[in-house]
Amino acid sequence: MSKPATPPATPAAKVDHVADLIERHFDTADGELLVGGLSIGAIAARHGTPLFVYDRATLVRQWQALRDTLPPPFEICYSVKANPNQAILRVFIERDCGLEIASSGELCQALAAGCPAERILFAGPGKTEAELAAALHHEIGEIHVESLREARRISEIARQRQQPARISLRINPSAECAGASMRMGGRAAPFGIDEDQLDEVVAALADDRWLDIAGLHLFVGTQILDYQMLLAQYRAGLDVARRLSALLRRPLETIDFGGGWGVPYFAHEQRLDLNRLHEGLAELAAQIANDAALSQARLIVEPGRFLAAEAGIYVCRVTDVKRSRGKTFVIADGGMHHHLAASGNLGQTIKRNFPVAVLNKLDGRGTEEADVVGPLCTPLDVLARGTLLATVEPGDLIGVFQSGAYARTSSPLGFLSRQSPPEVFVENGADRLVRRRGTDEDYLADQVCQMRAGEAS
Repeated sequence: MSKPATPPATPAAKVDHVADLIERHFDTADGELLVGGLSIGAIAARHGTPLFVYDRATLVRQWQALRDTLPPPFEICYSVKANPNQAILRVFIERDCGLEIASSGELCQALAAGCPAERILFAGPGKTEAELAAALHHEIGEIHVESLREARRISEIARQRQQPARISLRINPSAECAGASMRMGGRAAPFGIDEDQLDEVVAALADDRWLDIAGLHLFVGTQILDYQMLLAQYRAGLDVARRLSALLRRPLETIDFGGGWGVPYFAHEQRLDLNRLHEGLAELAAQIANDAALSQARLIVEPGRFLAAEAGIYVCRVTDVKRSRGKTFVIADGGMHHHLAASGNLGQTIKRNFPVAVLNKLDGRGTEEADVVGPLCTPLDVLARGTLLATVEPGDLIGVFQSGAYARTSSPLGFLSRQSPPEVFVENGADRLVRRRGTDEDYLADQVCQMRAGEAS
């Protein structure tokens, strides 16, 4: 049963994100987490640990929150890099989402999940000729061009095929977007074409008969939690769009505002104020509707993390609890090889803890300080440092929340030849395996099989 949305916490408050996520998406019984009404202990017993558990109802809830926040003209493209699992892709495809991809492997995942090729967008700074050829072969919606050289490579492939290629120009804006955890605008970057090079790039491509320039794609940051920063990013994007339209001497067909919608991981972070964001986007949509250069363009946002993160939990089992020089270490059978982001080794300067809890002792959280560490032979293998937990014993289940995005697929799955974790999808009161446990080589073999299937089709 769907739970009503709760308003964001006040900016001054620190947030217990475990409690907040359980209140909004999950449930408990006798101190144990329930996902889709199922006991987390029963799920772990059936599929083994460590594993990732995804809740379909939460994915749908997040999609609905996004859809309700966006004015009608805006389209949603899910960013596959956040989590490419087929079960997750299908949830969004069923809701008329397009997919934004960044590799030929993700192209295969998108096609295999049933996404219409014309709803696929391809961005990324290092596309190979083989990837570009595959994208054109499958006649995807747009390729988002990162450089003049890449545009010319696309043109040559299109000429050989005797079929023009539909592209958008990915722009690295002149203004930096403050308030993002990763900033990409306003500084030197491998991503996109610098805004100050826009005139010369358009001049070089405008008369190319094999390139159909539909519009532009902007990306200046990710993990943005301040609605004002998102709106500032979008307003700046419209200025670039008007400039591009003037250079092309025609209205634009596509304006892709990128992703960037964040979710809170750490106690000082607050959820996006979706109500205020909706108000600002409604004003923006009204401006676009009254601008002849932009009014006919498709307006696209492509979140990944916002849609998928809250639906996932990484679950591992405690194998030992030990004291060393006055410090408690909770040793689990899972770690950074499955969830690099939670370990702090994926871009954090200072280690901060993801929301972590003992899933079978939720009524006793916050009584004992401990480090939660994994089984790897490296001091980097720390899922949580100095976190308050219920009294932990071997056999207990540790859960890392906010693990539906940039977790499994952004981690070194082959480290120490450990097995990759399975993924379990909870839907309609039942759990099913949607990716088996295996080695990293098994995972890569799956990708190769899907790629060959895509080429054959």
